[in-house]
Amino acid sequence: MSRKAVIAGATGLIGKELVQLLLSEPEYTSVTLIVRRPTGITHPKLHEKVIDFDNLEQADVNLTEADAYCTLGTTIKKAGNNEAFRKVDYTYPLTLGQMAKKQGAKQLLIVTSIGSNSSSRSFYTRVKGEIEESLRGLNLPTLQIFRPSLLLGNREEFRFGEGIASSISVVISPLLSGSLRKYKPIQARSVAKAMLRAALSGRSGIHIFESDQIAQLSEPSKSS
Repeated sequence: MSRKAVIAGATGLIGKELVQLLLSEPEYTSVTLIVRRPTGITHPKLHEKVIDFDNLEQADVNLTEADAYCTLGTTIKKAGNNEAFRKVDYTYPLTLGQMAKKQGAKQLLIVTSIGSNSSSRSFYTRVKGEIEESLRGLNLPTLQIFRPSLLLGNREEFRFGEGIASSISVVISPLLSGSLRKYKPIQARSVAKAMLRAALSGRSGIHIFESDQIAQLSEPSKSS
């Protein structure tokens, strides 16, 4: 059977990798990007919906029987303030989830963050935990949550803190074993691969993947 994918967050670090993987995946015959502006990507099975995310629920997006992917995310610094950050990392994903539920999507796959916890003292991880809880409450047929550690990859914008952390990670990663493995930095492409493999797995219900599990799932010999 042919599958269709709908992606929100297609221009981000993980989203860009995911788009390329989906376009190359034979099981998908339709890949729809929900974007603020045209990406310039052309492909026979690619469709773009340029929308205003503040009116996402009114967008002409067909999620019926689709695999809905959400890789939306920003930083408080880039967003400008906590309210703007919450809109991107909570309001938009929740709206997408509600649309997926209403229209009968097969599943929703979303990237949150390591340490996501609605009771966290950190605003960032608290919001990530809150969106997880709200999406769980929608009772979607399948909800798959990915909690990556520090993301590695080629960003369009330079983030000084992440640049320093990436350099340090080269030294400390070999020391992170056992229960600490989930704190190892992970390549954005690995997250995208794990999301694709999870989507094609036929799972139902709610599944949460910590960063070390994402890394394992991204490797063909260890995927399930």
